Amino acid sequence: MPGTARDRSSPPEPVWARQRGGRRPRLTREAIVAAAIEIADAEGLDAVSIRRVAAALGVRPMSLYTHIERKEDLFDLMFDEVNRELIIEGELPSDWREAITVIARREHEVILRHTWVIDLMARRPRVGPNGLRHGEQNLSALSGLDVDTATAARIVTAVDHYMTGYVVRERMLRDHQPVHLGEPYVQQMIAEGDFPHLRRAMREGVPQQESFEEGLRWLLDGIERALGDA
Repeated sequence: MPGTARDRSSPPEPVWARQRGGRRPRLTREAIVAAAIEIADAEGLDAVSIRRVAAALGVRPMSLYTHIERKEDLFDLMFDEVNRELIIEGELPSDWREAITVIARREHEVILRHTWVIDLMARRPRVGPNGLRHGEQNLSALSGLDVDTATAARIVTAVDHYMTGYVVRERMLRDHQPVHLGEPYVQQMIAEGDFPHLRRAMREGVPQQESFEEGLRWLLDGIERALGDA
């Protein structure tokens, strides 16, 4: 009958817009999300499944469907929970650079703890309530600047790109042994090839890990100069 069922071609309602199931549920949405995050932290995003989360909670997989309709709902909720961890409690510093630095430090700390969220972002999860709060917090940090909203958004994006790239590199160095310029075959290729800058780097030594704070400071210095020249 027309109008009695939701159009299957339309996307489902976000999980936050649906009523929670069960009158007195023994299992909670919060417990489901916490278990999924614990699995992802230990083994990565691909290890997360309805069956695996149910096993971790000691319940049947079908029990989870009282609270979520599909695995994508679980990913959306996990993403929103990480966004909750990103929110700074209390007032941000009044200086825009200090405020952005405080937020970037928190982002670096949280995303490094949950590096799987980078893989999850590639799947374009839905933005939830905490994601909106985090976005509001980012823009409020720049409210003292005499710039339009589009410029403020570009500043936030630039800092996010730096932070994400830095965490990706940290994860790579943590999970995989890096190739050093001191490796014999690397030394031979550099010595025999047209690599004058790499030869100099090999002589002088290249640190394997940069400073997050130093790179962030360079980025903010450049933004500040650009705003001053505008």
